[in-house]
Amino acid sequence: MELIKLLGIIIVVAGFALKLDSILIIVIAAIATAAVGNLGINGLLETLGSSFVNNRSMAIFILIMLVTGTLERNGLKEAAAKLIGKVKNASSGVVIGVYGIMRGIFGAFNVSFGGVAGFVRPIIMPMATGAVTAKGKKIKEEYVEELKGMASGMENISWFFCQVLFVGGAGALLVQSTLDQLGYQVNLIDLAKVEIPVSVFAVLVGIVYYYLKDRRLYKKYYGEEK
Repeated sequence: MELIKLLGIIIVVAGFALKLDSILIIVIAAIATAAVGNLGINGLLETLGSSFVNNRSMAIFILIMLVTGTLERNGLKEAAAKLIGKVKNASSGVVIGVYGIMRGIFGAFNVSFGGVAGFVRPIIMPMATGAVTAKGKKIKEEYVEELKGMASGMENISWFFCQVLFVGGAGALLVQSTLDQLGYQVNLIDLAKVEIPVSVFAVLVGIVYYYLKDRRLYKKYYGEEK
């Protein structure tokens, strides 16, 4: 009888293996788990509510993913590619560099909008590839894979170095507590002041590096300069 309590897991594994609708599988698994666990409707709703409150960050991430997926299905990628196609002399490296600046500015205010999964994949990548197709070139799969790594790398650099600029943010508090353990007492304002030139330099290095790498890759795959 103990094995029946694993019914929800079995439903999830079977549903994903059969490539059924993900949301439907999770809902059915939750209901089945509540049924075999004698939670009842009230118990199920209370568990879902408390889990949502205790894991707000993950819940918000899931909501962003759902919204992004819905927009992507309804033409978000096509709209992003069409937009960048209207910009004269745009290139994939420029798109990634501009995103790095934007990500750094928002990161300094501790504002996140999906990261790699929620923003880079559905918006930045179509714009990066659209900059190539707008020149009449057929995008090569190897080039796309390189662009994925470059865009994700720019996301990580900008967010990692700029989110510590937000006074009271998790990154700044972590640095402060680490320094405190080492015997250095610093306040968050002074810490942010020190981090400003570091974050600016890091983002600029990332922009220059990916811009030059994109030019080299473009010449490699298409035999000409951008």
